[in-house]
Amino acid sequence: MRRVRSIPFGYKLILPYVLCLLIAVLTVGLFAYAHSVNSLREKTRENLQGTLRQMRDNIRYRTDDIERISNSLYYNYSLQNALRRYDQGWYSYETMTKTLMPALENLLNYTASNIGLSLYLQNETLPEVFYKDEEQNPLLSTKRYEIYHLRRIQNADWYRMLEFSGTLPGLSRWQQILRDQGDGNISLLQRLDDVQRGQPIGLVRVTVQIRDLLDSVDYRKIGEFSTLAVSDAGGRIVLKSSPEGVETGPDESGRLLLSEPLDGLGWQLQAYIPNSLFDESANEVRRMTLLVCLVSAFILACLGIWVSGYFSRRIQKIVGSLNAFHDGDFHKRIRFKGNDELAQIATAFNRMGSNMEELIHKNYVADLQKKEAELESLQAQINPHFLYNTLSSINRLAQFGDTLKLNIMVQELAKFYRLSLNRGEILTTVRKEIEHAKAYVAIQCIKYGERLSVYYDIDPEVLEYTTVKLILQPLIENALEHAWFGTTLGIRLVVEKHESEIVFKVIDNGVGMNTDIIRQILAPEGPRIGYGIRNVDSRIKLHNGIGYGVAIASRPGIGACIQITIPCRM
Repeated sequence: MRRVRSIPFGYKLILPYVLCLLIAVLTVGLFAYAHSVNSLREKTRENLQGTLRQMRDNIRYRTDDIERISNSLYYNYSLQNALRRYDQGWYSYETMTKTLMPALENLLNYTASNIGLSLYLQNETLPEVFYKDEEQNPLLSTKRYEIYHLRRIQNADWYRMLEFSGTLPGLSRWQQILRDQGDGNISLLQRLDDVQRGQPIGLVRVTVQIRDLLDSVDYRKIGEFSTLAVSDAGGRIVLKSSPEGVETGPDESGRLLLSEPLDGLGWQLQAYIPNSLFDESANEVRRMTLLVCLVSAFILACLGIWVSGYFSRRIQKIVGSLNAFHDGDFHKRIRFKGNDELAQIATAFNRMGSNMEELIHKNYVADLQKKEAELESLQAQINPHFLYNTLSSINRLAQFGDTLKLNIMVQELAKFYRLSLNRGEILTTVRKEIEHAKAYVAIQCIKYGERLSVYYDIDPEVLEYTTVKLILQPLIENALEHAWFGTTLGIRLVVEKHESEIVFKVIDNGVGMNTDIIRQILAPEGPRIGYGIRNVDSRIKLHNGIGYGVAIASRPGIGACIQITIPCRM
């Protein structure tokens, strides 16, 4: 039955957090974006409205400047005294040259703009002064004053409308009259009264170019693709400022319309703002909001991953210890700081592990004693046979008088049994185990002569580590009994360190073995074949755990490599 792969605990912990995080970030981000866009639109609208007010104030300053010129004439009492005298001759000449004309000259110099100052008088004793205009607007090139008799305009429609409208003494009115509309001008009309007697004595007309009056109306102060327009009371466009090629009317859709009244003129200052101006700001807010949301989500996700990893590591440590128990390693312990639920689980787990290890140790010791008894029994059976063969070899050497080999064999035999006994201890050092194997090999080399070649590759770093005794000699003896392939045999003994492990290798160039034989040798309840190798494997596993022991690699006709792996323990 196929096992369904479960989702790791860390993923189960982080997924709901990420889901809630996304919902929270999206909600806050959308709210912040909508609120920011609305605030930005309102702020932009206020700024644009403020710009319009500033333009309105600039226009108002210009109109007030023109009105001050008219008021200067209205409140010039010496001029009024001169105008209400109807004496002719020298007095009329003196009034013109010393009073009226100097006053008008001074008023023309009051402003830098080109203006036209016209004075319509009831006193016809004073001569008229005027210019004969051509088609061109005279205000384009100069500023000037003119003096007319009032009778010239008394029948004009605009004057009668002005008179019938009930304009109060001293009050002024902006209006386009005569050629003003065609020339692009506008005039300020104010009745000139005798303040002392309350009688009208004439009319003051100050004409100015609309372009000069509205020079602050510039679409570039509002924004690109915006349009500014000034319309009169009838809705007619008096002045428009817009980019080239942009046509804008009052009925245009898709644009924001802002307006400010131009007091005194009776006109409206209107601004048509394209939505793109707001869209650019909204896009910037959108990008900033998205960036902040992404950065916030990233930081919160990293924090969530760290928290999830923290708890996942604690859970994985518990799971890893349980798996180690399942594999037979009962030395695992868990150490957690604090007194939370996981720390309590770890404490209970450690207590359970200690109890299990104590029970298993009792069984282990009993099984180990049984195995050692079996080994001693096997050694008791092997050693007499080995001793008999060795003594026979010593006898032959004595008969032939080969004292050198005789001496070597006796010394190696003594060393072999001294190291085998090891004062009754089960454990020994790697150095003594290798010396024990060398003593056995030395005896066998004298016996087989040149037919046997043994090579040693020993790492000096491993010599002081601890091992179970009598693990190499059974492997070499097995090679001498079963590996012969022809008349010669080569054996290589390798001892090296791999990180935290020591590896012994007995390599021969003999007949080799197939996989069935290897499986029978390593089977716990296998046949008597390879009993010595199986016994070594069992003893190593009993002392060091099932992760260590014997491994065999071989192919028929090539040779065999029997490897022993033990932990590095001093």
